[in-house]
Amino acid sequence: MTSNAFDLDSWSDQWLARVEKALSDWINPQAPAGLGEAMRYAVLDGGKRLRPLLVWAARQAVAAASPDDVLDEAALRAACAVELIHAYSLVHDDMPCMDNDVLRRGKPTVHVQFGQAQALLAGDALQALAFELLTPDASPIDDHVQARLCRLLASSAGHAGMAGGQAIDLASVGMQLSEDQLRHMHRLKTGALLEASVMMGAACGPTSAEALAALQGYGQAIGLAFQVVDDILDVTADSTVLGKTAGKDAANDKPTYVSLLGLAPARDYAQALLDQALSSLHNSPLTHTQALTALAQRVVNRNT
Repeated sequence: MTSNAFDLDSWSDQWLARVEKALSDWINPQAPAGLGEAMRYAVLDGGKRLRPLLVWAARQAVAAASPDDVLDEAALRAACAVELIHAYSLVHDDMPCMDNDVLRRGKPTVHVQFGQAQALLAGDALQALAFELLTPDASPIDDHVQARLCRLLASSAGHAGMAGGQAIDLASVGMQLSEDQLRHMHRLKTGALLEASVMMGAACGPTSAEALAALQGYGQAIGLAFQVVDDILDVTADSTVLGKTAGKDAANDKPTYVSLLGLAPARDYAQALLDQALSSLHNSPLTHTQALTALAQRVVNRNT
């Protein structure tokens, strides 16, 4: 099957229906004092769900010769866990002490809707729930797989990943970063969790060292490409299309690929990263990479 024949929309719809149901089932609306309502508001009914899609695409890439219902369950839990970490990061990122934004996924941000204290607690609870999902009681999922998934997610979300990148971002307001410094910041802030999504999917199946290296190269390229395109859309799209406040990077005097390179070179760089991601797949021993290929193309060619 060629990538042109692959129906990404149909494939995505089938997988995301499972993810949405699982998220709805696992985020308890009865959490105390309205906390469950804030958690569900932060996660359900919105978002691209790119990270869960990358988990499942990588799971399928490594599972071609070894289908396994237990490892499919591990992949579903991994997909939901990484989405919970992403959602918690958005809740905190939007708060007045960070980016102070009022619009996310086309609706008021969590702190606007529920207050700052409840938003802070919702983010905390979502982060904890992510790791709870990866370590279910009496599970047939191998302990080593559970531990590997937890480590991948934790390292990508912590000081050496998303949180560290966010710290650099906040410290860089009004500063002129070099391209290397900007790349490092975005590889942590945005890229690490996207790369981890790919590697968590790969952890849900038998994988050679060569295949793992190729998937890591793919994940790194796509993780950075996503942020480059985000920087482009921040200056070319409007808030209605984006579902979040457009132009906020420039308004907050933050360094971006557009401010550093210019609009046209930033677009060229995104395409170069796409080529890099696809080359990693092409040169790998993996044969079922249609979904990964189509997702990479969607990341770079998207308009939201």
